[in-house]
Parts: sequence; C-alpha cells; structure tokens
Amino acid sequence: MFEKTVLPEPWRSFWKEIDEAVTEPVEFHCLGGFVITLLYGLERSTSDVDVISVVPRNPVNELIDFAGKGSFLHQKYEIYLDVVGIATVPENYDERISEVFSGELQHVKLFALDPYDIALAKIERNIQRDRDDVKHLARVVPFDLKILKERYEKELRIYLGNPTREDLTLKLWIEAIEEERKP
Repeated sequence: MFEKTVLPEPWRSFWKEIDEAVTEPVEFHCLGGFVITLLYGLERSTSDVDVISVVPRNPVNELIDFAGKGSFLHQKYEIYLDVVGIATVPENYDERISEVFSGELQHVKLFALDPYDIALAKIERNIQRDRDDVKHLARVVPFDLKILKERYEKELRIYLGNPTREDLTLKLWIEAIEEERKP
C-alpha cells in the first residue's frame, strides 16, 4: 500500500464535515475507486466513496441523507458517500482491513479493504473500469495470483449468483494479468 497519511482535497474537507456531524465513533469499510486512486495511485477520477459496511450500523440512513448522492455535501464537493448494498465481498474481508488516514478525523475511522478483496468485489460487475482497476492493482501490489484464486475459491465463490460465469471471469483476469507480466 502507498504510504499516504494525509487525505487530499476535496476528500479531506468532505470527510471532516462528516466527522463533525457524527457524535460517536463510526467506522467506514471502503473499497472501489476511492481506495484504488488514493492508496494505490490509479490515475482516474472517482466521485464517490464506496462503503461496504458502516459500524455501528444505526447512522447509515442519516449519513446517506447528509453525504450521499444528491446531498448538500455532494453538491458542495462533487463527491458522495455510496453505501454499496449489492457488492459481494470475500467472507473474511473484515479480518484484513487496514485503517487509513489515521488521526485525521476525530470520530470517523476509515478502513480500506485488502487489494485482493477489492478486486474480488468487482468480479460480478466486471465492466471495463473494473478490469482496468484489477489490472492496476495486480501491477502495483503486485498480486500473487495463487492468493487471488485461493481467496476466490474459499471465501467468495459460494456467495455468487452465477459462479460458473465468475469462474470464467477470474480465469480471463488471470490470463490478462499473466499476459501483461510477460517480458
């Protein structure tokens, strides 16, 4: 992971306003473009923070109203909080999350999913942006393809709606990564 300890703007101001609005500790388990661009150096724009989990769960609706799509904060910063309800993530992702930008905020704690888990959370949607994100992560981490495949098989496959299709997707991702690694 890249060693970044300070949130860049406009993310810093966005999260500071959320931090000031909550009165108790709140954890956000983040994935997607927010994490890949800020921590892994992917140069593409993203306008949302994909969050798979908010702990404790009770302020979710208020947070979406305050910082979600169409909110005042969204209009002010042109970014928004997106609590993702449809992404399937590996079973034990929460054992591998890492706190990021520690000490920047008083009540809010941001956690990033492990890069393998971020990649695997993209397997069902598998649009071109997802494939590009996975190839970027595979390059900069760099991915051990055995770990990627093992985690898919042991922690994700059973939860997928169409595992046969996702088996093929993973196979194609691995082939593309291997092809890119050839000298």
